[in-house]
Amino acid sequence: MGKHFQILKLDATDSTNLYLRDLLRSENPLDYTVVVAENQLKGRGQMGTVWQSEGGKNLTFSVLKRFDSMGVRHQFVLNIAISLAICDALSELSVPNIKVKWPNDIMSGSIKICGILIENVLKGALVDHSIIGIGLNVNQTDFAGLERVSSLKGITGRHFDLDEILQRILERIVLHLEDIETKTVAQLLPAYEKMLFRKDKPSTFTDPKGEMFMGYIRRVSPSGKLVLELEDSIFKEFDLKEVTLLY
Repeated sequence: MGKHFQILKLDATDSTNLYLRDLLRSENPLDYTVVVAENQLKGRGQMGTVWQSEGGKNLTFSVLKRFDSMGVRHQFVLNIAISLAICDALSELSVPNIKVKWPNDIMSGSIKICGILIENVLKGALVDHSIIGIGLNVNQTDFAGLERVSSLKGITGRHFDLDEILQRILERIVLHLEDIETKTVAQLLPAYEKMLFRKDKPSTFTDPKGEMFMGYIRRVSPSGKLVLELEDSIFKEFDLKEVTLLY
């Protein structure tokens, strides 16, 4: 399996996603080119949050995936495939109670251990290629000031080999992306919804104005929106920028 990947290891970079994007401008990197950073200086989470990472203790990497016929309207299949690939790899490592916090955090119980940032480059109605960024907390145990964040070591007490985990995750990603262009979100949703963090539990959300409201996560729509049941049995769909799950 390892032969698929061209792995570029960097000492330090602002962001592995940006590095890969720049590489695409200047060269023609192969499908499944992987950029790994020993130290990521400005990792971005969703919506501009900064990812805190101690050098040499965590996995920060980005994967290039090219497509021939990936429709833009099905692009949430990528979030599902990558989330499930990471869940598989972590479950194999006996990390307990793995969940996906929609749309792209991986949790162990109610603790965040991994963030995903997928940037799709579009060509008309198709996704030409994706840059899949993954930040996994592995051996870092001090997360001063961050609540509900830990690492594989923090949760299991075991020390992990970064290269080994990287290989495991990459193999799982290849497996899950294999015929992804022929899949619809609806086909992949049952497996994804099974892993959804706080599904069917009363939860607190905030809207873009910071107003809080209560609701239940009931499902994910075929376009990848979160479907919440609000009071009076009203169902409403929310996209990425419209809602934040507090806990």
